[in-house]
Amino acid sequence: MVRSCEQGIPAWVAVGTLLFLIHSVTVRGAALKQEVPLDSGATVLNHSMSMVQRMESLLALGNSSDVTLRVQTINTDEVKVIQAHSLVLTLQSEVFEELLLNRNNSYLLLRETPDCAAVFDKFIRYLYCGDISVRLDQAVSLHKLASKYRVWGLQQGLTQFMTQHLSSDSPTGHVIGWYNYALQMGDMVLRDSCLQYLSWNLSSVFQSAEWSSISEDLLFSLLQRSDLILQSELELYEALEAWISQNQPVSSTVESALKAVRYGMIPPHHLFRLQKQSPLMQKHYESIRDLLYLAFQFHSASPIQLAKFFDVNCSIFTPRNYLSTSWGSPWVINNPTRDDRSFSFQTQLGPSGHDSSKRVTWNALFSPRWLPLSARSTYTELGAMQPTRTDGGRPRIIVTPATSSPDFAGVSFQKTVMVMARQQGKIVVRHVYNFHQSTEEAGDFLVDADLQRRASEYLIDSSLYLHIVIKPLYHTLLVARK
Repeated sequence: MVRSCEQGIPAWVAVGTLLFLIHSVTVRGAALKQEVPLDSGATVLNHSMSMVQRMESLLALGNSSDVTLRVQTINTDEVKVIQAHSLVLTLQSEVFEELLLNRNNSYLLLRETPDCAAVFDKFIRYLYCGDISVRLDQAVSLHKLASKYRVWGLQQGLTQFMTQHLSSDSPTGHVIGWYNYALQMGDMVLRDSCLQYLSWNLSSVFQSAEWSSISEDLLFSLLQRSDLILQSELELYEALEAWISQNQPVSSTVESALKAVRYGMIPPHHLFRLQKQSPLMQKHYESIRDLLYLAFQFHSASPIQLAKFFDVNCSIFTPRNYLSTSWGSPWVINNPTRDDRSFSFQTQLGPSGHDSSKRVTWNALFSPRWLPLSARSTYTELGAMQPTRTDGGRPRIIVTPATSSPDFAGVSFQKTVMVMARQQGKIVVRHVYNFHQSTEEAGDFLVDADLQRRASEYLIDSSLYLHIVIKPLYHTLLVARK
């Protein structure tokens, strides 16, 4: 029997009031400290951690519990019993509030899937203590519970956890599973984060165990994208071949997938090899014969001649972001805040076999504290330089061809700068910036980066890891023949 704090107040009200006070201090402590102004010279005594421990003990011991949660695993006789407190549940979840108002017994029967039932005690503990430990394989189950019971803070926190752990290692992979779950739940933030990670780190996904589990819809979504980052189009074909072999989709799906490969980006000698050695290509050759024929024409004629007769703006002639040396170069900038740096590299003029021997030299300039002309130092009437602040400068990168050439006719160059980062011990693409020949630079390049901080997410061991890709884009010069 619990004594009341005042004569005439029922014991259960006293317990409820105590729970409310404890909960307010622990879960909303930060907000409370902001709302109550301190007297001049006052000192804050913060005992919130001991309060959290008391709340945890309250749940574990079931003291003064007024409701029993019976968590039944669907399609089994397994039932987990948790002694809980109505006030805590209703403060944290409007769904629990409604269930408790409409109950006819001293218990609530909750039916959950096996994965959710396994983590239900973790979920309830969060309602009492405001913190939770999460493993990769528990994230979806906890997210389901947070969504079902409308615990929005936990739901948002789990979405953030998942977006920050896309690169973590797991035995069977988790990014594709998280993408499918986000699609099902309508969590657009998580969906877009997963899709971006897959697109920017596709080569590592190819090597993972989860590549074979990718759905047809997600596969076609990736195949249509021009911002995929991978070693080469040949790598994409070989990965597609492995996926088809593993999943054995219907013939129409196979042919649609094969038609999404950009054969013009595969060198002719590799196309010849695939025609002779790829069982998949041999089996479905008729469905892609016209695409292969167009690719060989692309490789045998100059782009200017080809543009007179064909639409060269179609996807077969549009490169993705390839990491092989023909398309660009990595650039590691040590101590990037120190001073300006320059770097030269060569790429092929274009992917056409006709241009395979032609090279373009590119000059890249990186400035850690570039200032626009309006903010730079000026001279006074006496010739003295008027100093200006440099802390307002921002990083800038410019990539330009070393020389001009008649071979550039009908071609523009898109430049893609990738910024690498280390996440969970793995090197991944963290940011991507695109700009074109006319602009010469990325206006938002590293605009939010703090390169001074050694632990910056933009740096690896105090160095800036970039990879520059040059993508030639062809333009139709004349109207096709009538």
